[in-house]
Amino acid sequence: MISPFSAVRPLAQKAISGILGLPAADIDPVVRESQFADLQLNAALALSRRHGMTPMELAELIADALGGEPLIAEATASKPGYVNIVLADSWIEQQIRDLSIPTRLDPSGRRVVVDYSSPNVAKEMHVGHLRTTVVGDALVRILDWLGNDVIKQNHIGDWGTPFGMLIEHALDAKSSGQDAHELAEDPNAFYQAAREKFDADEDFATRARLRVVLLQAGDEATLSLWSDLVGESKTYFNKVYAALEVSLRDEDLAGESTYNAQLPLLCEDLEKIGLATVSEGALCAFPEGFKGRDSQPAALILRKSDGGYGYATTDVAALKYRVQELKADSVVYVVGSPQANHLEMVWQLTREAGWLTPATDVTHVKIGNVLGPDNKILRTRSGKSFKLLDLVAEAVARAHKVLVESSSLESPDEMQAVARMIGTGAVKYADLSVAHDTEYIFDLDRMVSLSGNTAPYLQYAVARIRSLIERGERTGQVTNTVVISLPEERQLAMSLLNFEAAVETAGEKLEPHRLCAYLFALTQRFSSFYDAAPVLNAEDDARSSRLALCRATEQVLVQGLSLLGIRAPQRM
Repeated sequence: MISPFSAVRPLAQKAISGILGLPAADIDPVVRESQFADLQLNAALALSRRHGMTPMELAELIADALGGEPLIAEATASKPGYVNIVLADSWIEQQIRDLSIPTRLDPSGRRVVVDYSSPNVAKEMHVGHLRTTVVGDALVRILDWLGNDVIKQNHIGDWGTPFGMLIEHALDAKSSGQDAHELAEDPNAFYQAAREKFDADEDFATRARLRVVLLQAGDEATLSLWSDLVGESKTYFNKVYAALEVSLRDEDLAGESTYNAQLPLLCEDLEKIGLATVSEGALCAFPEGFKGRDSQPAALILRKSDGGYGYATTDVAALKYRVQELKADSVVYVVGSPQANHLEMVWQLTREAGWLTPATDVTHVKIGNVLGPDNKILRTRSGKSFKLLDLVAEAVARAHKVLVESSSLESPDEMQAVARMIGTGAVKYADLSVAHDTEYIFDLDRMVSLSGNTAPYLQYAVARIRSLIERGERTGQVTNTVVISLPEERQLAMSLLNFEAAVETAGEKLEPHRLCAYLFALTQRFSSFYDAAPVLNAEDDARSSRLALCRATEQVLVQGLSLLGIRAPQRM
């Protein structure tokens, strides 16, 4: 599959090189979409002055040089210095004939570590985890498809002082014959029961504090109990990930405990190089450029006065590991917006230590809040955060209701399977279709609607196209003919050929909503094409050509949705 951008770029580089005498590889022709043509080149605006020409003069020379290229039907200059490109219909037709969406592009040579989801052991995954999980998983799929070596890191909260009370509560529950699997079934109930005992029972609180000491000292029996708790939470996490149809697995877990053995040496190294000092009994670092509320240098607490380590320490250790051991070219943090200052401090300290170098990019994909109808953070009527599993289950139930009212599906099993695809896809797409750093209102009725910018709208389009192709191939001979005769056919074809560029933009900017916007626009283009160009009752050549456009649209929509982690039902 060759996109118009990648087809025109080398031709433009060659033309500009011949005019200015510059190495072609050093030239960026600045290929962009155009309102007035298929593409436009903006390079003349930047290059003309240093070569003694006006932008229009250079643009006219570039247009003349491109005029003889077979894939370009027309190249014209326009003020103040653009080159407008109209592609040859014959080239577009050939690309549609040959169109095949690869399962993955060629390796890019870049290794990208993506930190996302990151729930806490022994706590419920709630709506606050929805976006970090869904956006992170979409970015993993997009970056992988673009040929990057992607490493998933689920930095779960699986260490620290709360585990003293959790272990003791688990021991009490076991000795009294309570359900040992409560943590996997209802993490909040387990955690709250432990917290209530800790606050009300001084003997229990004392046992819990002593258990923390044993845990941090590496006591084998305590580590075994801790491992059992983490195992129960893994079961719960996997249940949520299966419901959301995200790709995280146990092998992607890299929680705080992963770095526990490294923390003493890390703190020692930071002290040796003068980046950490003891303040009020705690070991602190003061990264350059950060101030607290009192205008004093802001501190990262690396080792608390009681000898324990906080999440800042494990965050520094995790970044050091990702750079030095995983050899990351880029580290992407899909984390809530409020963590921005904390992450910046961690990155700055790691730079000052020499562990994070300019060879590795670090990016915070800031995640905004999910709001309720009252424009406040989405909560239940009792004021608690919605459980993520409950939200997904409700979306599937709403989708099932929509199908009962509008679908011709007869099998209850198929109806339920399709409802799961639609409900899960609806929740994910609603999240992914808005910029990740903005807020949005969680509205299930809108999410499962078959109209508008929703996953069900796109999924229904795929089902319609598949039905159309099946009927077309069943009722007559289909040739390999592709002939563009209507503007709507050409517009659809151009949209299809821009798929790779749309994915590249989403991956480069780390913004899945750009891919959603492309897929929605493509579906609208297909609708316009279908209204203007009869398919099944067209003449043979036109019928074959339009079926080819239908097949290409189905391929692109299915692949695009899969990059968002959304499945397309065969029928709806």
